Amino acid sequence: MKKLLYYIVRRVAGYLRSLYWKSVYEGYRDRYSIGRDFRFNGVDVIFYGDGSIVVGQGSYIGGLSTVYAANGYKVVVGSGCSISHNVRIYTASPIADSDFSIESPPSKYGDVLIGNYSWIGANVFINPGVVIGENAVIGANSVVTRNVAPGEIWGGVPARLIRKKQGGVDAA
Repeated sequence: MKKLLYYIVRRVAGYLRSLYWKSVYEGYRDRYSIGRDFRFNGVDVIFYGDGSIVVGQGSYIGGLSTVYAANGYKVVVGSGCSISHNVRIYTASPIADSDFSIESPPSKYGDVLIGNYSWIGANVFINPGVVIGENAVIGANSVVTRNVAPGEIWGGVPARLIRKKQGGVDAA
């Protein structure tokens, strides 16, 4: 009986959690330019900031991911993009060489643009000002600090070109 009660409580709690996140995601759709067919794959996806977040048709983002658009900056995700879980996309970030003992260390700012049909692996960090070209791949656990050309596969910390795709948009 105790196991059954535990099972029921767990199921109800899970259902209530999913309802909560569904409500949060509807708020994101109202605040930012996110299409109805964009999928929030999982819970704990955070979109925030006073900037602009625009997402194309048929894209998705995995759970535990964060997208931040600072005031005056934008994050644009193209159509058909696959963004895995625990991905961080920011339009503002402190400059690493700064003195963090001062009250407001300087930050770098820039729009983040992700081209159509790109694939972003799990646990990726995308720095401000980065443009990821169409049909590009960013391998899991990468830190993207530079622009990625269309049809390229990048990975590592910092992310570097691994190779160009054999097929796809640039192979013709």
